[in-house]
Amino acid sequence: MASASSNLEPSSESDPSPSLTSTSATISDIESSTSSATHSPSESTVTPTDLASTEESPPDASSSELSTAVATEPTNGPSQSPATSEESSLTAVSTASETGSTSSSSFSSLASESSIEPLPSSTASPVGNGPQIRFAAGSSIISPQVVNGRLHGPSRNDPTSQYLRRTNSQPIELANNLLTIGVNGFLTSEFSLAADTGVLAIDDTVRSQLTDLRRQPHLSRDGGKGGYLNGQSIFTFCDTGSYTQPSEDSEGEFLGFVASSVAVDRGSNGMDGEALVLVDGEGEWSDDAGRMRGFAPLTEGEQSYNLVMQGQGQRYAIWPESSLIPYNQTTALLYAPIVYDNVDQVTRDAVFTYAGTTLLAVTAPTEGGPRAQRLVTRIFSQYEVEWGTIAGLRSYGASGVGGNDGRVYVFGVTRGGLLIGRVDADSITDRSAYRYWDGFAWGAAMQPADSRAWFLEGAFMDGDLFYSPAHLTFIFVFLNPYADNTFYFRYLETDRALRPSWAVGEEGTDDIAEALVQNRWSEPEVLFRAQSGPTGRYIYAGGVHQGYFGEDDISNGGRRMLLSWTAPTGENPASEASEYAIVTADVEFA
Repeated sequence: MASASSNLEPSSESDPSPSLTSTSATISDIESSTSSATHSPSESTVTPTDLASTEESPPDASSSELSTAVATEPTNGPSQSPATSEESSLTAVSTASETGSTSSSSFSSLASESSIEPLPSSTASPVGNGPQIRFAAGSSIISPQVVNGRLHGPSRNDPTSQYLRRTNSQPIELANNLLTIGVNGFLTSEFSLAADTGVLAIDDTVRSQLTDLRRQPHLSRDGGKGGYLNGQSIFTFCDTGSYTQPSEDSEGEFLGFVASSVAVDRGSNGMDGEALVLVDGEGEWSDDAGRMRGFAPLTEGEQSYNLVMQGQGQRYAIWPESSLIPYNQTTALLYAPIVYDNVDQVTRDAVFTYAGTTLLAVTAPTEGGPRAQRLVTRIFSQYEVEWGTIAGLRSYGASGVGGNDGRVYVFGVTRGGLLIGRVDADSITDRSAYRYWDGFAWGAAMQPADSRAWFLEGAFMDGDLFYSPAHLTFIFVFLNPYADNTFYFRYLETDRALRPSWAVGEEGTDDIAEALVQNRWSEPEVLFRAQSGPTGRYIYAGGVHQGYFGEDDISNGGRRMLLSWTAPTGENPASEASEYAIVTADVEFA
């Protein structure tokens, strides 16, 4: 899987600006939907068979920094296997209109040793039952220093042995003029959500329908970022294949393939420096053979297109490439790229085209597995900066961590650095409510890909930006695109300590994230050197799992952080080693 972020070229095929179509989703809807085993698809205002491709001219090439990603020479990941399937937070502290389809309802209802040893001088209780957040003493920031790093090794998949038996619905039939090669934005923006994609909820009303799988499947998957939500450490993945279990003498048989999947860490092995065990929930399976439903729901247009066209090498995919952005006590956000994959049937080369960004709300019920609801089918278009797909940040308001107020910040990676945008937390589905930094002030004008209004200059492939209460400043952890298998970090060099007002009253700042555009950043320092894996190919999909270590976690005033990344193995995905290894390590700061 080659990452879509900043490495994909807008297609010259049609991608019309779709009309605004409501998904009618609020966080209240999401929370209540955990009691149902079915998705409630959005209502489309356009008859699918009446839709046809129309030409849209892309912007002048000089205004875009995006380039084509080809699987044989990826800029941000390993080679992509062709699509062959039959289907295509800080929440650790108790997580409290031009283009794109948007929700019609507000989100107001969302609801080495060091001599530096700062002592915590204050604590703040988050909304809910999460650990207290400890803040360091003093009026100045504390420069982070790495004191320890420990490799855990590749994680192990341990899928559940049951699935939720139900009758799958029949996919819609698309008109021939929609079954063409190339991006067609109508398939994303003007169709309801497909009921047979996305994780199913499990409760008392459907528990009797749980049935044993014929066999526990073997999984091979790509990506692997996530976060902490509702007491669970969540890992989200991109392309995922399921197979029968391999043996010493033979590889497994192919079962199915989806563009995204999700798992939960079991046992917290990383606490003791051991490799993680990742469990897939009962709500993820499509049938008793171990085929998967996928984590991020597809629209009926995307699903039906894939069912017809994947045999020729074309499909739509949603890749959850970034870490979870905590929203409140129960919900996290993902700005996930929509990717169009076109595989040459002769050379087997795959070209991935960025087709826009969708907005997912992630919840973590205790049964069935974490779920994603697609709040906005496409909030940013294929000709815009990929806002939020590399990383985002939650800046809480007066109610504190886990509350519903404050802002959400989204970052856009371009060649040269990171751009930044933000939106009030109750308006995240309204693209007209987003404001962007132009180098001098915040405004409604969205910055283009060739903008130089970076708040953080540099070359970045993957990254996570977060506030550290132990250091009283922001830290950015990243991989660069130079294939050196090294995590780096930088921190915001402010003249005084950053403390949010919800933690310390009038002495604090209402929105400490304002400091991101007002101060300089430190020079890059090495955080952790990762192993490249058996093939020698470079790692990617590197990220920080905020909240994993509870009170000791970097996001809660502790000094530890969990890192994860993908390392290609060079093996067949049907083999015991799988095609990719999801590797973790922990790092400790002074």
